[in-house]
Amino acid sequence: MTTAGVIGLGMIGSGVALCLARSGHLAAVYDIRPDAAEGLDGVPTVAASPAAVAEAVDVVIVAVVSAKQTLDVLSGPDGVLAKARPGLKIVLVATVAFNDLVEIRKVTDAAGVALIDCGVTGGQKARENGLVCLVGGADADVAAVRPVLEGFAKLVAVMGGPGAGMAAKIARNMIVFGCLRAGYEAAVMCRNTGVDIHRLSDAIDASSEGVGGPLMLMTRPDPAASEQEAGLREYTRGLMIKDLDAAIAAAADFGFSVPLIELTKATDMAVVGLADVMGEKA
Repeated sequence: MTTAGVIGLGMIGSGVALCLARSGHLAAVYDIRPDAAEGLDGVPTVAASPAAVAEAVDVVIVAVVSAKQTLDVLSGPDGVLAKARPGLKIVLVATVAFNDLVEIRKVTDAAGVALIDCGVTGGQKARENGLVCLVGGADADVAAVRPVLEGFAKLVAVMGGPGAGMAAKIARNMIVFGCLRAGYEAAVMCRNTGVDIHRLSDAIDASSEGVGGPLMLMTRPDPAASEQEAGLREYTRGLMIKDLDAAIAAAADFGFSVPLIELTKATDMAVVGLADVMGEKA
């Protein structure tokens, strides 16, 4: 059986590790927190370094947050590439800007290691084999890691060659966050015209249009009355800005415009329900 290791035991990485422990693929994990594996059933204790994970497995899944963190765990004497063996595969599930992915791939190519970019969605269901993998890579490399991907995902969707998985994830997030902007505008309309936003959301969910998602933040509790709710929205905003920046950078690289995405970023606080910017009545 193909063995796998997970680097980064946050929400996504811990879910991936739990699923791979159940499927029998998991052999090692690493996180900067030595106690990160505690309470994760079947997940081994945290290894001494990313290099130690690379020594123990066939496939390394990098589930950190940013491009910088990705390069940090790959590079240096304790990094994954320091102990890379022939045939080792690296699956990047972090969402990074397209130009950052190019730089990461230069590092892995120089080490003779295959990099498969794998944007994932459905993070709230990560522990329940609920992730969808948007995969980019050479056919042979994707085939080699597919058993591992299927060990934690409900769907493995191959988008194309190297870079296609990350591009698909960025495009998907453009739709998601752009829809949140539309949901914000709809909520403003409802507030000013006396429409109950919850009733509208229920009606949309019951229709065949399938667009209830744009209202998912606007129908949540008031963040002004809950620190937890405000924190959740701020966390969402941080992820949104990172992904929108990736989309804007990619658009600039390829020479096209993304006005909806630029507007969504410019009104980020409003989009996640932490401010109003449309001149509503007091």
